[in-house]
Amino acid sequence: MAFMGEFESMRAALTGFSGTLPLAMVFIYLVMVGLFRSWLDPFVIMFAVPLGFIGVIWMLLLTDTSVNVESLIGTLMMIGIVVSNSVLLVDFANNRLREGMPLEDAVVEAGRLRIRPILMTSLATVLGLAPMALGIGEGSEANVPLARAVIGGLTVSTFMTLLFIPVLHVIVRRRSAAGLPEPEGKVH
Repeated sequence: MAFMGEFESMRAALTGFSGTLPLAMVFIYLVMVGLFRSWLDPFVIMFAVPLGFIGVIWMLLLTDTSVNVESLIGTLMMIGIVVSNSVLLVDFANNRLREGMPLEDAVVEAGRLRIRPILMTSLATVLGLAPMALGIGEGSEANVPLARAVIGGLTVSTFMTLLFIPVLHVIVRRRSAAGLPEPEGKVH
């Protein structure tokens, strides 16, 4: 027995998306390598993405929502916001390092001063998508998985980003300064 119609279309979309998501993450990483002129800073920034996946999976399981094209699109949206939040932290800390501030102080100040924009971005997104996630309104059922994926991913990754990204930034910078070879073109 062969499945036809909508099932075949959904399977083709999910197969295509499974190849596109890793490619998009690699492309984002490479763009950040060019912007930061570093291989390590984009690694630290991209570390927040798996933390967001934890929230997406948790929310979809908790609400018994299926993994479909809409939830995967929501995952892509979440990745963009999570990367943006991480860039705020890492870039601010790097600017303080360039000004001569010690590493730990720069990271603490980045967290202290960037927490408000990060929380505001995440909170605005979560509250804006809440009616969609609840299925309020005509024809909103199709967008429920998208909203739930974004809300779950952002809720978990926002707090994990604020905790783990500064710690990982310090660890990576210390190891880099301890004598591990640095890539060419590195700008401190």
